[in-house]
This record gives sequence, C-alpha cells and structure tokens, in this order.
Amino acid sequence: MAARSGRIEKRIQLSLPVQISNLYDPSTTERTTTENVCSLGMRILTQKARELNERLMINSLAGDLRALARVVYCQRLSDGRFGVGIQFQGQSVNWQGGSLAGATH
Repeated sequence: MAARSGRIEKRIQLSLPVQISNLYDPSTTERTTTENVCSLGMRILTQKARELNERLMINSLAGDLRALARVVYCQRLSDGRFGVGIQFQGQSVNWQGGSLAGATH
C-alpha cells in the first residue's frame, strides 16, 4: 500500500489574531496571527520556536475559539519568525465565510 502524502483537506488563507500558551506553562503566552486554517488545525506565525508535540491552548482574540492543540512542525522563516503547524486535539473547527463559526467536539 502506498503511503499518503499531502494534506487531508485544503487550507483556507485567513489572518486571525490568536493567543497561544503552553498547556503546562501558561506564563509562555504569545499573541500572534494565523496564516491559514482548516477544520483540523492551523498554521500560526510566532516569535519563538515551538517543540514538536508541544501542547498548546489556542484562544482566538476575535471569535469564540478555545482549543487544545499540539505542534506538528516548526519552521524557521527568513524574517526570523517561525511558521508553526498546529493540530487541534479532540475537536474540529467550522470556518464559514472566512470567519470563525465555532468549534464542535
């Protein structure tokens, strides 16, 4: 059987302000923005590198998203920031019309 490659679903380009914090160390809170989203996760731009499988709490600053997530990749960008892939844990998010519509469990 051939191995799957690529994304399960298409990402939506969306810049949404979010606050992220390490689940086990809430003092590491950072305000940042998303670059793209899908129902299973998002890519955020951060100032600090994040560890693979790090558990994060994601809170939207414009909307009602509050989600537990894990880091699936962290990529250093040419401007010194980091592109971080986040996978939601135990829920999916319904993005409608380019805005946050709500989370489902």
